Amino acid sequence: MLNELHIKNFAIIEELTIEFERGLNIITGETGAGKSILIDALSLAIGERANSEMIRSGSEKAIVEATFKIANFKLQFANVKSVFKENEIECGDEILLRREVSTKGTSRCFVNDAQVSVSVLKAIGDELVDLHGQHEHQSLLRKEKHREYLDQFANIENELRKYSETFFHARKILNEKKLLEQKESQLKEKLSLFQFQLSEIEKVNPQVGEDELLEKEIRKLQNGEKIYELTTSLYEILYDNENAISVQLKLAQKKLDELLKLDESFSEITKEIISATASVEESANSIQRYRNTLEFDEKKIDEMRIRAGEISLLKKKFGGTLETVLAKRNELEQEISLVENFEKEIQKLSSEFGKARVECEKLANQISDKRISASKKLNKAIESSLKELGIVNGIFETKIFQKEIFNGDELYATIGKKRVALFSNGFDEIEFFVSTNKGEEPKPLIDVASGGEISRIMLSLKSSLAKADTTPVLIFDEIDVGISGRIAQAVGKSLKQLSEHHQVISITHLPQITGFADSHFVVEKIENGKRTATSIRKLSEKERVVEIAKLMSGEKVTDAALKSAKELMNK
Repeated sequence: MLNELHIKNFAIIEELTIEFERGLNIITGETGAGKSILIDALSLAIGERANSEMIRSGSEKAIVEATFKIANFKLQFANVKSVFKENEIECGDEILLRREVSTKGTSRCFVNDAQVSVSVLKAIGDELVDLHGQHEHQSLLRKEKHREYLDQFANIENELRKYSETFFHARKILNEKKLLEQKESQLKEKLSLFQFQLSEIEKVNPQVGEDELLEKEIRKLQNGEKIYELTTSLYEILYDNENAISVQLKLAQKKLDELLKLDESFSEITKEIISATASVEESANSIQRYRNTLEFDEKKIDEMRIRAGEISLLKKKFGGTLETVLAKRNELEQEISLVENFEKEIQKLSSEFGKARVECEKLANQISDKRISASKKLNKAIESSLKELGIVNGIFETKIFQKEIFNGDELYATIGKKRVALFSNGFDEIEFFVSTNKGEEPKPLIDVASGGEISRIMLSLKSSLAKADTTPVLIFDEIDVGISGRIAQAVGKSLKQLSEHHQVISITHLPQITGFADSHFVVEKIENGKRTATSIRKLSEKERVVEIAKLMSGEKVTDAALKSAKELMNK
């Protein structure tokens, strides 16, 4: 619910705060006092158009803040939370919408202290508040909302969920089939190239790591003679020479053995010399074994160079490394195999799509039948409500129709000999039509002129859809234009009933409507020196009686008016 509205430097409002209540909130006041300015300010907070003319004369900027409480309205705030999630905005038990408009013509928007774009603010505002009367913020005048309202009235949420799952499954298969068909055409054009490239790779038939192994072997063979000389010399230094290190170590070991007999402290040094002798001999043996593997085969070197060159060309052509060459071979094999098996794969997907499409058609027909049945009940309910609200000859029609298509590759259903488009919610397009005068054909609701008449149509719709409509706050600005007496009493009763499911805020000048209020606010114009300002205050029970009496008899309140006011309030 809208818990608090704070307005600063907006039009003739200097600064005021209104704390609204649950149920039916009625706002009254003299003409020109600024009642509708409150609605204009709220419109600004929920994303409607802003301009610098809204700013109070002498001020730098106008500020409007609207605070909504989620408690007790959790189900109705489900759509709002999805918008918060999409835009990564934190959402707690309160939602604070803030709008600032400066004299420079700039506008800043905030949601829970996070700066957002006007479009995000409006997306949230659309879910929180519905304005009716002299304003454009009317969800029921948006054609795209009509199907949603009818479906909520028909209570077909489970059917729609099941259909939606089948629809998106069918569309996924269809997209896969289309992509495969496109790929088939492209691959067939490239098949000769693929086969040529694969033959190039298979002719060489490189193995994993072969390029590095070849490089190592070629380097070894190319330097074989030098390596042989060096290893021979090293072997002699370590072992095969009268002055070799191993010979000198053994002589040292003999000297240590003699020293050991004279002094045992040489035992550790003796161990180290023995270990060093063993290490030198092992190193000499390793060098000897390596030297024995050396070859001087020029023919073998040439063969290896040719092989390395072939692999190098493949690497340059297919990605730069042997890994990319091998990956390319696998890819080419798969693509060629795919071309050869396209027809089988496409037939398989066509069969799967056909089954999913038929299931979609079946579920869409079931949904359409329930919509048709629900639409008849909705039409009667709204026409009955219109009569109570003074539109005696009102006709309301929910028109359900389909979009014929001629492209057999799309998701479709068959109705008779026609093919109609399937959408994520079935194959029905829905629009509300209305006629308010005898003899006139119903016209699209979105084309009906604004004013008191359209407000009553909105009230009838809202009353009929009260449980289905998830918008938590409904505002009616001057819904009583052109009505009085019994009709005004019916409008007040309808607003009261509507407030059982929503928080309702209504601006009115009729006592019959005001008498139904749960909370009554009066707007007053105050002159302070050379400036005029608007103020608002909540009335006590006694003040309400007087205010209603004023609405009935004018500024001079009579005893009869007071008595009638109490009767209207059921006092």
